[in-house]
Amino acid sequence: MRSAPEVDIAARDTGLWQTLRREAEAAVLEEPLLSAALQATILDQHDLATAFSYRLGQRLGGGDLSALAVRDLSLSAFAADPTLAGALVRDLEAIRDRDPTCRRYLDPFLYYKGLQALEAYRVAHWLWEQGRVTLALNLQSRISEVFQADIHPAARIGAGVFIDHATGVVIGETSVVADDVSILQNVTLGGNGKERGDRHPKIGRGVLLSVGAKVLGNVTIGEGTRVAAAAVVLNDVPPHSTVAGVPAKIIRQSANQQPAFTMDQLFGDGI
Repeated sequence: MRSAPEVDIAARDTGLWQTLRREAEAAVLEEPLLSAALQATILDQHDLATAFSYRLGQRLGGGDLSALAVRDLSLSAFAADPTLAGALVRDLEAIRDRDPTCRRYLDPFLYYKGLQALEAYRVAHWLWEQGRVTLALNLQSRISEVFQADIHPAARIGAGVFIDHATGVVIGETSVVADDVSILQNVTLGGNGKERGDRHPKIGRGVLLSVGAKVLGNVTIGEGTRVAAAAVVLNDVPPHSTVAGVPAKIIRQSANQQPAFTMDQLFGDGI
């Protein structure tokens, strides 16, 4: 018997899929020039995972791997690890909730490279966990080439994550990103020096990493923290803090702040 959270995700998956199909049907009427693409990508598919696998194949195929090979790899990952479908649902919901430009689920599903880079990383991470390191790294390279986001397949990333724009995002090998994090463009979760081992940041739940933020080394960013634009974080940050500057310093603390959800990048006095 499935647990309650799994039932909830399954119901949300079904509901989101039906909504996506209705949006695609409306889009066919709106723009007949895209009717064949919408038909093949969504309306001819039977669920969210197969449709998104097809889309990843179309976007990432053409390098060392064909579109069919990428699609089949994605389908294998979704079939082997049911949590991937749940993560896709939560990631789509995060975009719909947090991005004011998102009018419908169809837009990120088809076009937002932050979502596509994140879900393709999840496939690469599954390959990495299976010991298929060469193929995982090949997929990482292709993701970086197509989506301008470089996410190491060994990194661990939770669900409900919003990567806005994706351009210039770098997430290193031993990084850990918890659920419900928002990451804007040109964010780096990198190492500090050439040490090996566990050397990348640990990002807590509900953190907002603003434009150009750099978090370097094996440091912990506590949950509910806001890292301001262009900040360079070199030390641990306690939960529910706002940090800014180079090197970053704590500007304020507030137990009530939820920056990843509000996307509020101001940190006091209109700054």
